[in-house]
Amino acid sequence: MLEAVEGNIHQRLCALLDEHRARYRVMAHEAVGQCEAVSAIRGTALGQGAKALVCKVKGNGVNQHVLAILAADRQADLASLARHIGGSKASLASPAEVEALTACAFGAIPPFSFHPDLTLVADPLLFERFDEIAFNAGLLEKSVIMD
Repeated sequence: MLEAVEGNIHQRLCALLDEHRARYRVMAHEAVGQCEAVSAIRGTALGQGAKALVCKVKGNGVNQHVLAILAADRQADLASLARHIGGSKASLASPAEVEALTACAFGAIPPFSFHPDLTLVADPLLFERFDEIAFNAGLLEKSVIMD
């Protein structure tokens, strides 16, 4: 059984960004569950959204949880993720695993890992197309837009 990550993720995230002097702003908005809808509310392009998926990679001696970050207008390629980590297959984690590893609801997971057993992997394309990325900040009703 996974030991749960603790603390208020939104507060931890903002503290981390402040500590590293990141240029960002927090936006409060209605809680919505679709990437397209939240992008419209934020006033950002869909491709600026950083979608976070908690995955499990297995095979070839690998048994690892991964926080995969990709642009909201892209589909996850779980086979490529598995190969990148060295496993043979990848799947989405269970709701219980997501809760333990992130302390966030689906759709509210930021592109940061606060759990020692959750490895962060980001698609470089997310950072190449826009000057800023946007993501839900540990809560469905708050987003961060970050340089």
